[in-house]
This record gives sequence, C-alpha cells and structure tokens, in this order.
Amino acid sequence: MGTIWQPTLAEGQGPKYKLVALTIREGIKSGALDVGDKLPPVRELAWQLGITPGTVARAYTILTDEGLLEAEVGRGTFVAPPQAAIREDVWNREQDSWIKELEIADTDAVSLFSPRLPDLGQVAVIRSALRQVADVPGEELMNYPTRDAYAPVRQAAVDWLSHLSLGPLSEQDVVLSHGGQSGIVLVLQAILTGPKPVMLVEDLSYAGFRRAAEVLRAEVVGVAMDKDGVLPEALDKAARDSGAQVFCTTPEVHNPTGSHTSLERRRALLKVAKRHGLEILEDDCYRMGSARAPSYRSLWPEHVWHVSSISKELTPALRVGFALAPKGRSADLRRVAEYGYFGLARPLAEATRILLTDPRMKGICNDIRERLGEYVEVAVNHLGGHELQWSRDVPFLWLHLPPGWRAAGFCRAAEAQGVQIRSADEFALRDGRAPHAVRIAVNAHVSLRSFEAAMQRLRCLLDNPPEQISV
Repeated sequence: MGTIWQPTLAEGQGPKYKLVALTIREGIKSGALDVGDKLPPVRELAWQLGITPGTVARAYTILTDEGLLEAEVGRGTFVAPPQAAIREDVWNREQDSWIKELEIADTDAVSLFSPRLPDLGQVAVIRSALRQVADVPGEELMNYPTRDAYAPVRQAAVDWLSHLSLGPLSEQDVVLSHGGQSGIVLVLQAILTGPKPVMLVEDLSYAGFRRAAEVLRAEVVGVAMDKDGVLPEALDKAARDSGAQVFCTTPEVHNPTGSHTSLERRRALLKVAKRHGLEILEDDCYRMGSARAPSYRSLWPEHVWHVSSISKELTPALRVGFALAPKGRSADLRRVAEYGYFGLARPLAEATRILLTDPRMKGICNDIRERLGEYVEVAVNHLGGHELQWSRDVPFLWLHLPPGWRAAGFCRAAEAQGVQIRSADEFALRDGRAPHAVRIAVNAHVSLRSFEAAMQRLRCLLDNPPEQISV
C-alpha cells in the first residue's frame, strides 16, 4: 500500500543522506510510517525535500541494510516488518552510530598472545548483517555456491581494498578464503609442484607459513634479515642453493617484529626473485591502515600473490580472507579453492558483502585503529626505556630483553604474574636461532587500566632480571 507521509527534512549537522535516514527513522518511530507502507520513489522524495536523488538513494540503501526498509524489485521500497528491523538496543538514533555490545573488563589475568580488537560497533553491524541474511530468498540457501553468484562479494572485496596499491585487480582475481591462513594454504597449493618443493621465509616469521608447509610436505628455508627486511644477498644465496619456488614474506607489517620493508629494499628483492624465477607470497593480514609502500603485487603483477583478511581490521570470528592471484593466474587459484571446499558458505559470503559495503565500516575501522593506538601508547610509556619496536598502527610490540633475561624464562615469569606473551622462539625455524625477545600483543578486550597494570608488571620484571650476563 502507499502512504500520504509528507516529511520535513530533520534538522541537524552532518551529511544530508544521514538527515534523510534520520527523517525516515523518526517517521517509523512516530507511527507516521507503518509496516508495509510504501515510501515515495527516490526522485519524488528528493523533489519534496529539495535534495538530489542520489542523496535519497543512499539513505534508502542504509536503512535497507539496517533492516528498517525492504526493497522489492519492480515494486518499490517498503517499511519492513518488526522482526526484520534492527534492535533498538544497538542503534543510537541521535548520533547515527552503532552502540558497542562487548564490554571491556578489569582483570588481573591478561592474555597478550594475539591481538584482540575492541568492539566499536562492528558487533552490531555483524548482527544486522546476519539478520538480513536470514531473509534471503530460499533458493539461495538450497544451492551450491557458484562463481557468478559470488561476483558481488568479490567485487565488495575489491572495493574494500581499493585504497591500497595492488596493481591491476578485478573481482575475477579474488578467491574468498576461510581467513588469512586458509588463503596462504590456497596460494601455496597453486604454486608448489614436485615431490619435494621448497619455500623461503624470513628467519623470524609467522608460524602459519611453517604450518602450511608441513601440511603440503614442503621444506622451509629461512633467509637472514635486518631491520629493513630480508637481505637481498641472503635471498640470492638461499634461492640458488635450495631451488625454492616461492618466497613468503610480510613486507608491510612484519610479524613478529612489526618492522617495514622499504620500497628500495623491495625493489632489490624483486630483482633477486626475477633472476631466480621465484614466486612471491605477500602476507598483508596485519596491516590496519594505509600501506607505506607499493605492494609487491603492484611492482611485479605477473608473479606476486597477495593474502589479506578482515581478522585484524574488524573481527577474526567470521574467518573471512582474500587471496589475490597474479595476472593470468586466477584460474589456478580458483581451481584450488573449488577442488578444496567449493567456496564459502552462502550465508557467510552474503554477510561479508553486507559488512564490506556498509558505509560505516571504514569509520569503524579507523576508530578501532585509534583505540588500539591508545593501548600501544600505554605500553610504550612503561616499556619504552628498553629496546622496543612499535608503531601506533600495529597491534603488537617487539621487545628485546635486557641482559639477564632469556625469552623462555621471561615468558614464564610474566605468566606467573598473570601476563601471557609470546617468545621469539615461536617465530623461528626449528634449526634457527631466535633472539632474546618477546612479542606483546594488544588486548582491547580488557580495560586500559588492566592493560596498563600488565605493562607495569612486565617493566618490573625487566628492571629486575634474575641474573646478570655480560655481553
């Protein structure tokens, strides 16, 4: 049915599309718009309010994504029934923002093994997306995934990554994976051949590379590095001696040290890779903001594979990642995924599309990064007197221990004080040599006060080593 609703644009500051959305919300709340009422066509409402049709269309899209409205092809836009509408307790109508649901707590026991993100609205967005998924047409819940059906999800991923320098990229180059680790395994399956494949990694590197190699029965060879990344001469020797097929690296935010590979060093390493015919797997899962240098993929698009995920930006719970194939290799990557698991579950894929296209998500990501930066600053204030590598945009810190401490002993002493951290040994190869260092991840599930107390306990340990060792 239609409606004789005659709106007046709500007063307030901010973009007009938000004021249009607020006007419609207030109309629903007051009863001027009832369930099933048809809203005016976009152009008609734009004319009534004296604004552009694009502004009205954007407001309609936002409210449809929230579940307050529902659009029917060929019929128009209607007020959704209550069960489809967003819950009142997660939406702040006055500030046009999501209300956090995950409360932080004061606690003495603090796990700093892996970064834990604060809830700055993404939980509510996820809930809204899942409610919308529950209302998709039944046939979408009764068929196998297909490449064409998932094209909008892949395009959403391309748009999500559009602020990065990734070289030529289309939705056909993207494979949706079950998180970043799944993406790494997919890429290695597409690259590695022969009975005894070899892969190169940084001397200190993400343990997931080694786990993937174990699953794929590949040999792993470590390559020496300095503060700027892998040494070109070391990569040259390792590639020549081992006959490796792929070099796995984390150039933007190195895990575990948090260091960054400069553009000059990247170009030098690319020369080595080209000389030996090495493929490059670029793990970008820990980058939370803009990249500081062009990606390897943009510098050598024919031979670089890129993996990222939403785990460090939004949530690790959904297990959604993006594996990007080099130019001309997308069919190889798709084949591995299709042979392995057909594709993401349709409800998960659709929820991902809704999340990535929600206009608020970029702002939420910025807020998350700022909040994590506050925790990093607290850590630096207490531990900065020691040899510490850190960046405000990286959700962990790398601490070189003073004389008197070994990494394993320091981790045990910290755990006895209720603080769990990772030893450098966990990032070294089995036959490699690990420095006396630890990785301290930010845990924003605990209060800033509890996190600061944990840093104070770590500083006390650092200042009082159990023994003095001359160096």
